[in-house]
Amino acid sequence: MANPTGEQFELTRGGARAVVTEIGAGLRAFEINRVPYLETFGEDSAPPKAAGQVLLPWPNRTRDARWTHDGEPQELKITEPDRGNAIHGLVRDREWELLEHGEWFIRLAVDVGADPGWPVPLRAEITYELAPRGLTVTHEVRNEGDAPVGFGLGTHPYLRLGDVPTDELTLTLAASRVRPHVAGQSWPFGTEQEVAGTEYDLGGGRIVGGLDLDTAFGGLVPYDDCRHHHLLHHHDTTLDVWTDPDFAWVQVFTPADFPGRGRAVAVEPMTCPPDALNSGTDLIELDPGTSWRGSWGILVDIR
Repeated sequence: MANPTGEQFELTRGGARAVVTEIGAGLRAFEINRVPYLETFGEDSAPPKAAGQVLLPWPNRTRDARWTHDGEPQELKITEPDRGNAIHGLVRDREWELLEHGEWFIRLAVDVGADPGWPVPLRAEITYELAPRGLTVTHEVRNEGDAPVGFGLGTHPYLRLGDVPTDELTLTLAASRVRPHVAGQSWPFGTEQEVAGTEYDLGGGRIVGGLDLDTAFGGLVPYDDCRHHHLLHHHDTTLDVWTDPDFAWVQVFTPADFPGRGRAVAVEPMTCPPDALNSGTDLIELDPGTSWRGSWGILVDIR
């Protein structure tokens, strides 16, 4: 296929617009009244730095591309060759099946399980649904095999508030714990610790300028609605990345070289931390024939 992300599916509702890709079921664009709230890329380009992609059946990294299922060693394809890890799952380059497409919603599906290192077949569906000032993304995963399995899921949006420079934005995370980034190591995560009193305490908001993060945060604190809320703010505009309780982790990545933008900030909802296939931490366990369902979304508030 000449286009690396396949067919482009446009959603519109009022002034809101989103674009979802056939390959990877990724979120390529999200805007309201022509103001972009997501870093985008050309439809004839591959997603830079995993932009907008769905991360399944594990988000982030599996260390050394190895894990064990039911006592049997599993070897995944190394997809982060400079570090020797398997990163961001198996469905980013897959063609997803279109199930439904209306003016303001779309539902796609993909099968997982024909890959080295993944022994239990899964069926995954994703639904994107636009609202006038936001977007809801719902994931459903079903165990199609004959053995139990644990999996994780994440997503990789790079956020923006129109043309405001990224370094002028304020980031607030609902996180009380962190696995600090360790630069220059094949496994770039340190020992988990409390954020209180450290440079990783973003609970009260921090200017993105000066932050250098490729960092996993946990211990997420729910709001009164039982959801987690991670906020990007500038003057009168707040972008709220909300997640259901099962998205118990969030990765923040602040690269300086996002194509066409330079400095960018990814706020990545995850159901489990890096290397959860080995640690078992917060894996979603599915028995044969059972399903899991969870949602996250983006809400734009302009006062």
